[in-house]
Formats: sequence, structure tokens, C-alpha cells
Amino acid sequence: MPSSSPSLDPAVSPHQQPLRQTRDWITRIVVGLDLCPFARRELDAGRVRYRAVDGGDFALALAALDEEVRLLDEDETISTTVIVLVDRTLDFDTYLDWLELAERWLAMAGYEGIYQIASFHPDYRFEGSPASDPAHLTNRAPWPLFHLLREQQLEQALACFPHPERIPERNVALLRELGEQGVARLLTDRGCD
Repeated sequence: MPSSSPSLDPAVSPHQQPLRQTRDWITRIVVGLDLCPFARRELDAGRVRYRAVDGGDFALALAALDEEVRLLDEDETISTTVIVLVDRTLDFDTYLDWLELAERWLAMAGYEGIYQIASFHPDYRFEGSPASDPAHLTNRAPWPLFHLLREQQLEQALACFPHPERIPERNVALLRELGEQGVARLLTDRGCD
């Protein structure tokens, strides 16, 4: 998987291609490799919502987050929302700053314990790990994402899963085995570029 955001096709809507690439990544990598054992059920049931927003402006990203949280409050048929921040220049450090502000906003708006944000970025890197460690691929996506999760659903899923603490260990081992080129091959071999 490339460590930078994919390029946009100028003949396609600026949001259409990032949404497609994100859906393909979730289908092929997250669900296909079983990185999140709870995702397949929600994906198959059509309970995953996708929203693209221009990612160069935090105010727009925060407004989208606010709208999506309110929609989740109103519509129980949506399990989770993936907000795709469409911006090729949104670097990882700025993204982390935005993530921190978004999490603070969730708490101040009274949503702490109700929703949480899972974070993904094309250049995701765990602090203290070498840049070359394929373990970073567990949180790398084609585009920067704010993935809104319902905490109650997550807790219920974890309670029914044997040894959920082993999920990250398994994912790291699998992705280290596949490596960046192996993950990239899974995407390109299936038309997900």
C-alpha cells in the first residue's frame, strides 16, 4: 500500500473516487483479511455509511462529524459512519491534531462513551515503531478517515468474541507477513487502485 494518498482522476467527481477506494479498502483489506472481525456483518447488512468531505479545512471536517453524529443519533439502522477526508496534502501530524480536536469536540458535545473515532491515515505510524514496520498498515487507509463507532455496539461485539485482546496481535502478525507490497497487491489485483 503506498504511503501517500492516491491520485485523483480528473474525469471523476472529486469525492467519487476516494469513496470508491475507501469502500474497496474496507471490503478487500479490513473485511477480506478479517482485520476487524465485526465489520463483515455490518458491511453485508448495509449498515455502514460513507461520507466524503473536503479534508483541507478542519471546520468542514468538524461540521461533517457533527452532522454524522446527529444522523447516528436519529437512525439506528446505521451502525457506523466512515468520514473520508479528501485532501492529498493532509499530512499525518496535522491529521493527528485534527483527531485530537475532534475527540475533544465529541466529549464537549456530550458524546463521550456513546461514540468514538477510529483513526486511519495513508501515512499512519505508531509512535516508537520504525517507519518500515508493516504493523503501521493496521491503521493505514487510502485516505485520511474519521471512523465513527457506536461504543455500545463495539462493547457488545467484543463481549461475544473470544479473546478480543488478541485481535491487534493477530493483525500485526498478518500484516508483517504480507508487508506493504502484499497489501498493495491485494488492492491492485482486484481493481481497487
